[in-house]
Amino acid sequence: MAEKEGGIVKKGHEEGLQLAVSLLQEFQLPAGLLPLANVIEVGHVKETGYMWIVQQNKVEYEFKMITKLVSYDTEINGYIEKKKIKKLKGVKAKELMLWPPVSEIKVDDPPTGKIHFKSLAGITKTFPVEAFDIGQ
Repeated sequence: MAEKEGGIVKKGHEEGLQLAVSLLQEFQLPAGLLPLANVIEVGHVKETGYMWIVQQNKVEYEFKMITKLVSYDTEINGYIEKKKIKKLKGVKAKELMLWPPVSEIKVDDPPTGKIHFKSLAGITKTFPVEAFDIGQ
């Protein structure tokens, strides 16, 4: 894939997870935003911001502070920049009986303590940033 050319790639769970968390921290996003399991590969192309994550199985995770169930596919990708991930693929949040895909995640700048999740349908949900800290 051309979009992966020139990227940093980490293979294996420990190294991949470490790269995923360090990218979130570098771009000022909550470190617990991507609860991953059995990571196969994580990559990032600094020039374009393109990032990808491959994990063995789909992961469903409930963020307890906001009682929100989120599904992370075996392949997740998007473009990461300061306080934002756009063109996101592979992440869905449960809303009633539906699982709409999340297309963008954005933290307020200047900080207000809020994080926004936008679906492909254009619906935006807002939550406290601390709900996505590691261990929440």
